[in-house]
Amino acid sequence: MRLKLVPQETSFDFFSRWKVWLGISGLMMVVAFTSFMLQGLNFGIDFRGGTTIRTQSAQEIDVGAYRDAIAPLELGDVTITEIFDPTFGEDENVAMIRIQAQADAEAVSAATVTAVEEALKAAAPDIQFVSVESVGPKVSGELIQTAVIAVVLAIGAVLVYIWLRFEWQFALGAVAALVHDVILTIGIFSELQIRFDLAIIAALLTIVGYSLNDTVVVFDRVRENLRKYKKKDLKEVLNISINETLSRTVMTSVTTLLALISLYVLGGDVIRGFVFAMIWGVIVGTYSSVFVASTILLWLGVKRDWSKPSNTAGNQFANVDA
Repeated sequence: MRLKLVPQETSFDFFSRWKVWLGISGLMMVVAFTSFMLQGLNFGIDFRGGTTIRTQSAQEIDVGAYRDAIAPLELGDVTITEIFDPTFGEDENVAMIRIQAQADAEAVSAATVTAVEEALKAAAPDIQFVSVESVGPKVSGELIQTAVIAVVLAIGAVLVYIWLRFEWQFALGAVAALVHDVILTIGIFSELQIRFDLAIIAALLTIVGYSLNDTVVVFDRVRENLRKYKKKDLKEVLNISINETLSRTVMTSVTTLLALISLYVLGGDVIRGFVFAMIWGVIVGTYSSVFVASTILLWLGVKRDWSKPSNTAGNQFANVDA
């Protein structure tokens, strides 16, 4: 017997309460934007500047012991990552320690580096500092600018791609869903003050791709059904299309979440922020593909292949309210 998260055939009316769905999305975006304006983001070392220390030891690296040894120094945001490389020998255990920039200083002072080394010798007596590098405020500022440009260009590329593949109404619906997902992801990081670094930017770009994939699957089915059901109005076609792809959407999201939750629980502190962003992104991305992108498409209307224009936006929503 095969496991089915949703029945093979469903007939949900996803647009009977379209005002509620858009209202929820709008409210969440307002909360996210307000939190961002009032609290800002808890930027990590990548964006705030700091010092990176590369260590080497013959003993196996215990990230927890390293962190406990450094904690009494009260250096703020400290990230410890074990580095794996097949070229390393058995006695080459390498770790990367990142320490945030201290108040009114571009880099961690030599005295602080020495204190860190002495503290770590309690966990690994033979530890050596192979290299010490600093990231200044200017570089951090450039990283923030580059990250913003990367996200904006990704969304812009999506707009062009969907426009060329479908029509401009589809493109605006897809981009609205992506902007919705990005804003809510940034908002949850601002609200919970989870560390925001370059790994989260990678997560944002991955979320954009995941959400787009879901949206394109639905839109492909919409385009097919617009040709198949020429006498049905757009609201009906959208409902049929979403119901036909619902099983695939739910199964993809659930299986992805199972893997991500396992990583969140077992993956350790190093990737926890990235995985949390992905979990949140999969949830809001699935929601936006169904309730945001499709609702925007219904509002804008779309031309039929036989050159007969679809009902106007007002007529579409008049049908929904009816």
